[in-house]
Amino acid sequence: MRGYRRYYGKKLLWYLVTLFVALALNFFLPRLMPGDPIAAMVSQAMGDGAVIDAEAIRAVELQFIERFGLDQPLPMQFLIYLRNVVRGDFGTSFLQHPRPVSDIIGESITWTLALQLPAIIVGWILGNSLGAIAAYLRKGFDKGMMPVLMFVSNVPAFGLAIVMLWLFAVNLGWFPVGGGFAFDMVPHFSWDFMMSVLRHYQLPFWTMVFITIGGQAIGMRSMSIYELNADYVKYARFLGIKDSKIIKYVFRNAMLPQITGLAFALGAMVGGNIVAETVFSYPGIGITLLSSIRGGDYPVISAATLIITIMILLANLFIEIIYGLLDPRIKAAQQDV
Repeated sequence: MRGYRRYYGKKLLWYLVTLFVALALNFFLPRLMPGDPIAAMVSQAMGDGAVIDAEAIRAVELQFIERFGLDQPLPMQFLIYLRNVVRGDFGTSFLQHPRPVSDIIGESITWTLALQLPAIIVGWILGNSLGAIAAYLRKGFDKGMMPVLMFVSNVPAFGLAIVMLWLFAVNLGWFPVGGGFAFDMVPHFSWDFMMSVLRHYQLPFWTMVFITIGGQAIGMRSMSIYELNADYVKYARFLGIKDSKIIKYVFRNAMLPQITGLAFALGAMVGGNIVAETVFSYPGIGITLLSSIRGGDYPVISAATLIITIMILLANLFIEIIYGLLDPRIKAAQQDV
């Protein structure tokens, strides 16, 4: 047990260091970008038809600078940022002032999770099923299916999204060209609104599914072929054990690396596929992050990238813990300590 505590203690320490570095980068990098978001806020606050008064403009600028704590030295701003993050307070958006950042991120993540979680799971199941079937049947199915899946897995996300948009929205007109719902609707719980959301959901969803299927199928096929040629399979067949029983263990062993891939995908899903969301103008965290970068909205950028980083770190830590418990080599190493 002492060896395990030391093993997990080192892992946890490195993850805490990584988290601190991520916090620092999330804070300082947006502030190094060109542009002045305070000037944009002042322009919005003064109004388009307001008489230009340098003193009035400067007074409003100072008011916003003081409100957001930008009059403090940068190290002090960072310490205040760390304190607020621990409390779960990400501040107020620059571009959507006085809306809290937590509300913006929460709404965006809801859309992204509704898209990413089902797409990843459906793509993972379909991809692994096709890969296992291809490895077991080989011959015609393998030769016909795997080149298609290999091609799909190598198509960039933005390329596949544009093709789907051009074919099914622009040419065939089956689905809307973008957005999360009809532009003339206000989000509310009704049948018409839900049907609009469902129609806008189809293209980004199936784009993500197709992107996931290819890589999962190729990985599962390779692992299944490796397991099918293993010595224990040959010995089991020599003993006359039914093939259906052998295949159950073969595919279970081949699934281990695929489960790791699923954990990574679920950890990174909060980040969403920013390119696909941008192409379809889907109101997820990808669009929110992109618009925040364009407008220099530091609080939203920091909060979005921090949440994405934390989810990826948690997925990695989860995999480290599972592997530490299941991998015999790690168990033996810890027992020797």
